[in-house]
Amino acid sequence: MHKNFSVLLLAMLAVQNSGHAADINIVEQAAEGGAAIIVTLGLSILFLAVTAERLMHFRARAIVPEGLVERVKPLWAAQDFARLQQLLAEEDSTLARVIGYMVDHRQHGYAIVNSGAGDIASMELRHHQQKAYALAIVATVAPIVGLLGTVVGMIDAFHVIAFSEGMGNPSLLAGGISKALINTAGGLCVALPALAMHHFFKNRQAFFGLALEKKINHLIDEWFLHGDAAPQNLHVVSHAH
Repeated sequence: MHKNFSVLLLAMLAVQNSGHAADINIVEQAAEGGAAIIVTLGLSILFLAVTAERLMHFRARAIVPEGLVERVKPLWAAQDFARLQQLLAEEDSTLARVIGYMVDHRQHGYAIVNSGAGDIASMELRHHQQKAYALAIVATVAPIVGLLGTVVGMIDAFHVIAFSEGMGNPSLLAGGISKALINTAGGLCVALPALAMHHFFKNRQAFFGLALEKKINHLIDEWFLHGDAAPQNLHVVSHAH
């Protein structure tokens, strides 16, 4: 019994050691990936930087902060435009700048204010969209760079086989293919999260645009729409896409 247990233990250790020998060192593989891996690394840094910047600055408080409409309504009703303008100057948001335009042009008619407010909102949303456009570039370019690196690596691998030991040493071919494929894997690892974040910010922009449109239309209809004229609501979401 003791002898059988010792044999079993030695067999398990041998299997474990062979498993460790077959482990893949991702860092070493990536280091041997060539110039394509360097480009992919640069794209990953761009992806992380843009994502961090957008998560920090593209928030509800920068577009349509809660409670701002409720604070400006009493000041407008009291015709206290000095305090109203001071309040809006302290608010760094798209909604505050649109309301500021409405206050500055309160002597104009509904159509002028409606058009100007829509232009301001659409322009700011497009500005935020442009800042996140780099994510779409990363999601598109990264897998292509990885594929190019793989093709170049495969060419090098077959070149080594052709001018060295031929097919007599399959490990040379397998090692070369493994190094080549790391480029595709790296490109996909960067492209997939970049594509996900691109759609995340695109959806967030649409959500903020709808909320902004709703609040602006409410204020314009309440402050500038008189008589029986039918409202012509501004549309900021369509401009943002």
